[in-house]
Amino acid sequence: MLARPASSAGKLSIVAALCLSLAGCFSLGGGAGPGNEAFASINNDPVLLVATTRRPAGNLGQSPFFGAERGSGLSFARARMTPPSRSLAGRVASVVTGGWRVDRVEDLTQTNAAQAFSRAAVGQDVLLYVHGYRESFETAATSAAELAEGIGFRGAPAIFTWPSGAATFDYGYDRESAMWSRDAFEDLLMALAQTQSAGRVHIVAHSMGSQVTLETLRLVRAAGGDAAMSRIGAVVLASPDVDIDLFEQAVTRLGADAGKITVITSTKDRALRVSQRIAGGVERAGSADRDRLVSLGVRVADASDFGGGLINHDLFLTNAEVKAVVKRSVERER
Repeated sequence: MLARPASSAGKLSIVAALCLSLAGCFSLGGGAGPGNEAFASINNDPVLLVATTRRPAGNLGQSPFFGAERGSGLSFARARMTPPSRSLAGRVASVVTGGWRVDRVEDLTQTNAAQAFSRAAVGQDVLLYVHGYRESFETAATSAAELAEGIGFRGAPAIFTWPSGAATFDYGYDRESAMWSRDAFEDLLMALAQTQSAGRVHIVAHSMGSQVTLETLRLVRAAGGDAAMSRIGAVVLASPDVDIDLFEQAVTRLGADAGKITVITSTKDRALRVSQRIAGGVERAGSADRDRLVSLGVRVADASDFGGGLINHDLFLTNAEVKAVVKRSVERER
């Protein structure tokens, strides 16, 4: 599990030694990390590859770009992002604006979208972010950019975004829309797996996005077997809002591929407590007993000692130690 920082003065050494502090959960091994200079990072090429099952907005040149309604299938596009300013004034302004933002969306493709996505990512590893409940297209896209920047990813940053209602009382609609998107997600992952010159696909799924990710990986394993799954790199499930029994069933069906999965948990995640009440009291995987999760063959990073916020549901974006877990998970599977 994550080591508790002894003091603020020890933060840097904690981050530097994170591999050792996670020795019980991770075997990092060798191999190149995301420092491969052949590929650009999102900081010097701020473009996000977009795969979505949302319906495109009437005018893609203006926000909201994609809405909460379900589309007719998978669409591909590129989102041109604007990074936060690094000046003092820009950092102050980002407190209000939120930092990264979507500047425009272009190259919308609704025919053979999975293949179009694969061609756009050819020759590169992909960091594919799958968002959770109550997310608009824009909030999900900015989180994907923050994630890629936060772990220093070099390759193709991307997002799979499903039709969330982006509202507090849309939990049921969101869950069903996420599951409705499984087939489109499978098409995307299979297209990437079958592209000969493609790199590996690293998936970071947050909250409810973890459920559609697990269910889709089951479909990919059934359809493509070892060959398809070999193209899947790290699978990081951050605060997974998944029924623990359903989680256990899905991971068991993945067999040895469970070893690709890292679960970031926290007993202080208040959002998961609410989800548990909505789900009839069934425990969520993101707050489950660590030993039960480890017994399934997944890696577990317990982030309970980190985060002093009210919700503590997005530590993979906001906390340096937890971001380091994501980075090392990707490095391990490159």
